[in-house]
Amino acid sequence: MLKQDLMQASQGQPINSEAPLQLLLFVDERPKSRLQIQQIRFYLKQLQLEYDFELQIIDVGKQPHLAEHFKLVATPALIKIHPEPRQVLAGSNIVSQLKTWWSRWQASVESYLELQQELQQATENDLSNGCPKKSQIPINSLATSSEIIQLSDEVFRLKQEKQQLEEQLLFKERVIAMLVHDLRNPLTAAIIAIDTLKSNYNFDKGEFKRLTPKLIAHMLNHARNQTKVIEKMITDLLEVGRSKDTKIPISPTKISIGNLCLEVLEELSESYKAKSLKIEQDIPQDLPFVCADSERLRQVLINLLDNAIKYTPPLGTITISGLHRTSQKVQLSIGDSGPGIPEENRDRIFENHFRLKRDEAKDGYGIGLSLCKRIIQAHYGQIWVDTAPNGGAWFHFILPVYPT
Repeated sequence: MLKQDLMQASQGQPINSEAPLQLLLFVDERPKSRLQIQQIRFYLKQLQLEYDFELQIIDVGKQPHLAEHFKLVATPALIKIHPEPRQVLAGSNIVSQLKTWWSRWQASVESYLELQQELQQATENDLSNGCPKKSQIPINSLATSSEIIQLSDEVFRLKQEKQQLEEQLLFKERVIAMLVHDLRNPLTAAIIAIDTLKSNYNFDKGEFKRLTPKLIAHMLNHARNQTKVIEKMITDLLEVGRSKDTKIPISPTKISIGNLCLEVLEELSESYKAKSLKIEQDIPQDLPFVCADSERLRQVLINLLDNAIKYTPPLGTITISGLHRTSQKVQLSIGDSGPGIPEENRDRIFENHFRLKRDEAKDGYGIGLSLCKRIIQAHYGQIWVDTAPNGGAWFHFILPVYPT
């Protein structure tokens, strides 16, 4: 008796059929697709088959994930999903193609049914001899394919989630290492100011020796400012630890980058004076204000200037210049007369923990420039390095102009 399942699957879940021949017809809402359905149905109804088959119609507008799974680029398309191998007929002449291929499909079904009969006979023989039952050859129904798609999507989602968690953990480790590294500068400055005040204080008389009231006030204010910087960094450490974001938080305000440079130079004055370095400044007085987080920008300046001092030989020169590039951008450049950065490493030096071979014996963790890059990028700016006119390193970064 002929059994045919001509099933409409525009709604609901895919059907888990045991029919030995399973066909999927992918269509869309165009009238041409409806005509194709009628033609294919009419052709299949004319066939005299001794086995079941299933034709399941899929509306790609309602189940696009199935079309993507079968890698379809056009509809209508008729797919034989069982028995293997899978075959796709597409285009405006599907019925003609079906007539050509039908005899081969019928032969593959007959081969499958014969194999199933052999397995069934072998199973009956094994059972009569007390052996375990053999499994039948599974049919790859659309329901099975749909389950595989769902499982694949879930695995992909879990992989993405795992990757995001790994990125968050790596980011937190890097930022915490960066901030701990940068805590040394303000902590050292505060300690120097406090030690200077302590060494010049006469505890017996209760007064300072060799320090004017103005200098005492300046050093106290300097120590206080450095402790505020330390407090801000500790707050940032806590924020990074709690946050799921992988961006450095910033609070941009109106900043005079020239004045901030002078403040940082004052903080590092003992370091560059100890090497008798010459500081050359070329910051125009009419340089516009920038839109930046003052403490973050201070971190960038301290890192770049501290590196310039470290790598400039005694009696060398450090240059600081500002440039109003456009109405929206300001560029600051810091150069030194040190050994410079090899051209092949100019991009890599901004990577976390990357260090040049010449620096492997020096103090530090190779994270300062990586932090600078992250901070500048958080301000939607750019940072890069090239060769200074005197042969040393020449670091540049761009920040947005504060809107007026």
